[in-house]
Amino acid sequence: MNECISFNPIINQDSKILILGSMPGIKSLEAQEYYAHPQNRFWKIIGILFNVKDLDTQDYTNKTKTLLKNNIALWDTIKFCTREGSLDSAIENEKPNDLDSLLNHYPNIKTICLNGNKAYISLKKYFPKLFEKCSIIKLPSTSPANAKWTIEKLTAEWEKYLKL
Repeated sequence: MNECISFNPIINQDSKILILGSMPGIKSLEAQEYYAHPQNRFWKIIGILFNVKDLDTQDYTNKTKTLLKNNIALWDTIKFCTREGSLDSAIENEKPNDLDSLLNHYPNIKTICLNGNKAYISLKKYFPKLFEKCSIIKLPSTSPANAKWTIEKLTAEWEKYLKL
């Protein structure tokens, strides 16, 4: 079992939407970048939605600037876990991130979008009161493991909630 530790959030005072994943996969942990696996469709979708050509192939600084420019923050529901491989189904011994403190410090965030089932389940388990305070939206995962969702279908679904 590998010990996995989440990254710091990508956020600023203008952030209005918080996207939460579960825990970065192996490629992301190695690169110390969110959604670093080349087959994950997260950055491709963000690029399409905000008209940034080939965002998925740009450097990480441009990727994070694109999120912040569009009032989007990014973090994970899980701060620490043990896991063999990258699948959410293999997560054990999880400890949540301190979402309550984050949201107190960034009061403009009123919408939380969950990238996949595990992120949603963890939010529901550790932060049930957030469902009363924020608009909570479970989105289909951008992971390559979620192959039944094409890039077109993912983009259409994500667009409903990310375009302010």
